[in-house]
Amino acid sequence: MRMGMGMRARIGGIEGRRWNSRVEGIVDQISALTLLETADLVASLKTRLNITEAVVASPAAAAAPVEPVETVAAPKEEEKTIFTIKLDAYETGSKAKVIKEVKALLGLNLVEAKKFVEAAPKILREAVPKEEADKMKETLTALGCKISLE
Repeated sequence: MRMGMGMRARIGGIEGRRWNSRVEGIVDQISALTLLETADLVASLKTRLNITEAVVASPAAAAAPVEPVETVAAPKEEEKTIFTIKLDAYETGSKAKVIKEVKALLGLNLVEAKKFVEAAPKILREAVPKEEADKMKETLTALGCKISLE
């Protein structure tokens, strides 16, 4: 069983005093080091004691015996490939162009397309593949529309 510094200090007697003075001497020596020398010391200790970054980051783990650390890769977020295209708003100056484009995209007659555009915000299409959604967004944004892909 390994005894930590606190356990040895509680033992008392000559060994306890010798341990404390030895530690104090090391602390004094480390305190006199420059920042670069301290960084070299830390790197050397990590190498010699085979300490991983996960153990160094945790103060509680420094007192415990070093054991291999297993890491589990975080699952990647799947890239969305199907979108809902929503017409949020449009510039009033380009209303006629927007109506014409919506008419062509949705296959509506002129009156239906006008009512559709004037009812914004409104969903244009659902379950659209990424490439098609990007193309539609680019086209409508160029006409002065505010489009969101959900």
